[in-house]
Amino acid sequence: MVLLNEIKSGVYAELGALPKEETLCERFDVSRITVRRALADLAEQGYVERRHGLGTFVRAGVGATAPAPSLGLLEELRHVAAETQVDVLEVGPKVPPAVVAGALGLTSSDKAIHAVRARRIGATPTMLTEAWIAPAHAKGVTATSLKKRALYEILQAQGVQFGRVVQEITAVPADPTRARLLGLSVGMPLLKMVRVMHALDEHVILHISIYLSPDHSRILMDIPADAINTMSAGKVVHQR
Repeated sequence: MVLLNEIKSGVYAELGALPKEETLCERFDVSRITVRRALADLAEQGYVERRHGLGTFVRAGVGATAPAPSLGLLEELRHVAAETQVDVLEVGPKVPPAVVAGALGLTSSDKAIHAVRARRIGATPTMLTEAWIAPAHAKGVTATSLKKRALYEILQAQGVQFGRVVQEITAVPADPTRARLLGLSVGMPLLKMVRVMHALDEHVILHISIYLSPDHSRILMDIPADAINTMSAGKVVHQR
């Protein structure tokens, strides 16, 4: 996993050579058999190629430079919807967790529309989203509509104008359900991004949690100079 991440992030550059087997053995404190199996797996998955007598090399097109992030959240949502296929797993009224109810301004017994979707590129799962929509804006949010249009498009069609967005990024272990849907082992780390999306008048419209496999996704940000000293640049919060 560490070696694969380094390959994807360009540590060895396109067509670059990986360290020799004995170097990898020393670095990871494993046997040569284990290293050879790992390299064989990487070769089978198409990330590297073994060259007899020369070593192991990154294959062409692997670890290429990623595109620069866009500056617009709605533009990013539009791009994600366009490049992926969606599987709608659940849609319906449900009592949300206390933290979500509080964000949406609901009582402990109020229901919101709960929508769970999986997105994939071809057969490769890329993300799971768990959205809670305030009842006042949930009209038209159905399994049928979510198969045809992105959630933000459905809300905009109702006249919703998005305003401030509060975003939190953490890492969590994959529980059995998310591991199965993302094709991962239970306990594997997932990127978790929570977005609380407000209307222009500051009331919360949508609370959405996004789960990403680090094997296939990463989060890019482009912070303008005039936002460096604001919360737009992010803040690290520590807990004991």
